[in-house]
Amino acid sequence: MPKYVPNLKKKFVNEVVPALMKKFEYSSVMQVPRIEKIVINQGVGAAISDKKIIDVALNELTNITGQKAVPTKSKKDISNFKLRKGNAIGVRVTLRRERMYEFLERLICVSLPRIRDFSGIHGKLDGKGNYTLGIQEQIIFPEIDIDKITKMMGMNVTFVTTATTDDEGYALLKEFGLPFKKK
Repeated sequence: MPKYVPNLKKKFVNEVVPALMKKFEYSSVMQVPRIEKIVINQGVGAAISDKKIIDVALNELTNITGQKAVPTKSKKDISNFKLRKGNAIGVRVTLRRERMYEFLERLICVSLPRIRDFSGIHGKLDGKGNYTLGIQEQIIFPEIDIDKITKMMGMNVTFVTTATTDDEGYALLKEFGLPFKKK
């Protein structure tokens, strides 16, 4: 029985690699940048007063990604925010390999088009070829049941690439189909 290969992984091998090799004139396929991992992070500051919000956020992020999310804990006490060291203040999940490609495909084809008045995403990378996309509402994902939402929460989706420059990272993500606004 043949092993399952995600559509975007096939697209990477068959379309993205040749396009980037031609554009940047690489001599080897191994020089072509690739997406290393996708990290989804959700800060839940309201969890200081209500501990159930962390459980809801964990369940939602687990449903969205198909991989168990983990809580992030505070590193130090901050009395102004009533924060104690070790309190859960967010959730995150790191996707690699097949799950990463599956999530990326759902994000591009299903979730981003569901954003109201969507005109593309900003094309500002971090200087090292990585890109962080801020999502303001978790309801753009079809895995979330709108009737069971208690609180609207945003999240950051970070694409960590092996690109060394912003131009390479931008070209890689553009070839995958991320809908960037026109520069």
